[in-house]
Amino acid sequence: MYLADFIAGSAGGALGVAVGYPLDTVKVRIQTQRSYKGVWHCIKSTYKTEKIGGFFKGMSMPVTTVSITSSVAFGTYRNCLQWIQQFRYGSTEVSPSKLDFFLSGLAAGAAQVMVMSPADIVKVRLQTQTQPYRSSNAAGIPKAKYRGPLHCMMTIAKEEGFFGLYKGASALILRDCPSFATYFLTYAVFCKLLTPTGQNHPEWAGVLVAGGCAGMCAWSLSTPMDVIKSRMQTDGITKKRYRGVIHCITDSVKNEGIKVFFKGLGLNCLRAFPVNMVVFATYELLLKILR
Repeated sequence: MYLADFIAGSAGGALGVAVGYPLDTVKVRIQTQRSYKGVWHCIKSTYKTEKIGGFFKGMSMPVTTVSITSSVAFGTYRNCLQWIQQFRYGSTEVSPSKLDFFLSGLAAGAAQVMVMSPADIVKVRLQTQTQPYRSSNAAGIPKAKYRGPLHCMMTIAKEEGFFGLYKGASALILRDCPSFATYFLTYAVFCKLLTPTGQNHPEWAGVLVAGGCAGMCAWSLSTPMDVIKSRMQTDGITKKRYRGVIHCITDSVKNEGIKVFFKGLGLNCLRAFPVNMVVFATYELLLKILR
């Protein structure tokens, strides 16, 4: 087992969250709440009512848990890739095929969902809670339901049962398995294209470009299921609306048309490039140090 990949993936994931979290909050609100007219309206409304802190609601848990899930994803990917090389070619020195990268990414996506789901629903619930944590009913302002990440997790478990923490996990699997397969395959392809003749690895500029492009391609593919996942995770805060993934899809299309699947696509791609530049640059740098 290659522990260096788990460690490097953990650090890369944590830094990636910090870079992209404000835009992620805007993306989640646009996907789940119909009161916003667009990206800039959401940004201005959030700042007006909640100031800068509104963009970072629920971040403490993702920074911690994404470092774990990213560790699981990168570690699973690299170890699965090594296993496939050994199984198919009898040696890890043989260059993997595109199918090898794709299958390893698929396994990475499935593995990280099991760890990620509870933290992700907490993140989404806090991001869509527009009331300040310490508001009161004195001035007619509704009191915030969740006081923070831990309180949110405990409230969900109490009101919706333990498996309430895994609400939207089926949509998360449908989002992340093909997304991670595309993510790692795209990164490998771009790294190969950007590697100078006579070298085994691209320069740092190549790593940054490959990481950014990998993130954009992955989010372009996963945004439709990301919308469904976010809606299922926020379902039940006041009343339950969706009976499952299929019902959420059909209900969303019925009420908002096919364009509903592309809510937040531009933001996802805009956020994905710098975030994944940081993720892969950190990952490759730590791998170089640890090995």
